[in-house]
Amino acid sequence: MSSYQNIVLGNIMASKLGSVNPSKFTKEIFDLYSIPAFDTGQPEVVYGEKIGSVKQIVQPGDVLLSKIVPHIRRAWIVGENKTRRIIASGEWIVFRSDKIEPRYLRHFLVGDMFHAKFMQTVSGVGGSLLRARPAHVANIEILLPPLEEQKRIAEILDQAEELRRKRKEAIAQLDTLTQSIFIEMFGDPVKNPKKWNADKTLGEVADIVSGITKGRKLNGQSVREVPYLAVVNVQEHKLDLSVIKTIEATENEITRYRLEVNDLVLTEGGDPDKLGRGTIWKGELPECIHQNHIFRVRINCNLIHPLFLIWLIGSQRGKKYFLKQAKQTTGIATINMTQLRGFSLLLPPLSLQQEFAQRVEAVEELKKSHHASLLELDALFASLQHRAFKGEL
Repeated sequence: MSSYQNIVLGNIMASKLGSVNPSKFTKEIFDLYSIPAFDTGQPEVVYGEKIGSVKQIVQPGDVLLSKIVPHIRRAWIVGENKTRRIIASGEWIVFRSDKIEPRYLRHFLVGDMFHAKFMQTVSGVGGSLLRARPAHVANIEILLPPLEEQKRIAEILDQAEELRRKRKEAIAQLDTLTQSIFIEMFGDPVKNPKKWNADKTLGEVADIVSGITKGRKLNGQSVREVPYLAVVNVQEHKLDLSVIKTIEATENEITRYRLEVNDLVLTEGGDPDKLGRGTIWKGELPECIHQNHIFRVRINCNLIHPLFLIWLIGSQRGKKYFLKQAKQTTGIATINMTQLRGFSLLLPPLSLQQEFAQRVEAVEELKKSHHASLLELDALFASLQHRAFKGEL
C-alpha cells in the first residue's frame, strides 16, 4: 500500500487531443467511436462524407467516458490501430496516461464508488440533455497502485466480468430455446403449415377487460389501498415488480379488477414492435389489480392453455395482426379491446399445448437457476470492485 497514491482524474485527462472535420475528407474511411456504437462493442467504420461534425482524434489505449445521459455507465477502451484514423464523438471525456492500465481505469469508471461521485457532476434539465461536467469530473480522486498491480487487479475483474457475461448469454439462449420449441411443436404460426384449427378468436375463448382508471371520481365512496399493475411492470414474457404502486379502490373495483392466477396481462400500446407484449400472472401479489392501459385476458374454456396462448400472442402471428390493426401516432401504436378480441387463434390439441407448457416450465426452472447464479456473480463482482478501488484486493 505504501506505493499506492491518490490522484485526481484531471491528471490523466488527455489535453491537446487535436480534432478533425471528417466531412473535408469525403472518401477517407475513419474508425469512429460514437455513443451509439458503444452498445455494439465496435467503432463505426465510416466514410468522412457521412460524418457531420468535428471529432476528437484519439489513439489506441485511450479510455473514453461518456458525459451524456450519465446514469448509463459507458466507458470504452480505444482498440488497436487498423491503419485508419481513429476519431471519437465530443461526448466522450478522454483519459490517457502511461501510468494507467486502461482496463483498470475502465473498471473504475463503471464502478459504484465512482458512479455515485460522477452523478454529482451532472447538469442539465433531464433526459438526453443531462451531461457530466468534465471540469468537475477532473476533481474526482482515483487510487492508483503501481502499474503491475493495476494489471493484476484488472485481470481479476476481467475474469469476474466474463463470468457474468457468459451467464447472461446462457439466459438469453434459454429465451431463444423456448421460441424454438414453439416453432418445432406448432410450426410457423403465420403460415400454419400443420393446419391447426383457426376458426376461433380470442374473444370467443376468454373474457377480456381493461383496468382501473387513475383520477376517476369516487364521489365519497368507501375505498382502501391495494397494489396495482402498471404498464412498466408488464414486460415480454415476464413481470418487473421492482417498483409497485398502490391505488385507492372501492370493494366493487377490487373484485372486478383483481388478478387471478393464469390471467394474461397485455399492454395496450407502446413501440410498434412491442404490440401484444405481455405475460402470465402467477399470483405474485395479493389483491393486485391492473390499470386501464393493461388488458386482462382470462380464459373461460378448456380449448387453450395460458402458456401456449401467451406465446401465440407474442409470436409473429400476433405481432403482424396487432401491427395491422393498431392506431399509430408519432411512433406509438395502440390496440383496443375490439381488436384484441378479434385476434384469430390457432388451436392445436390441448394435450400438445400441455406438453409445450411442461417444456416451457422446465426451461423457466433453468432460467431461475441461472438468474440466481447471476445475482451471486453480481454481488461478487461488486465486492471485488469495492475492494480493488480501496486498495484491499
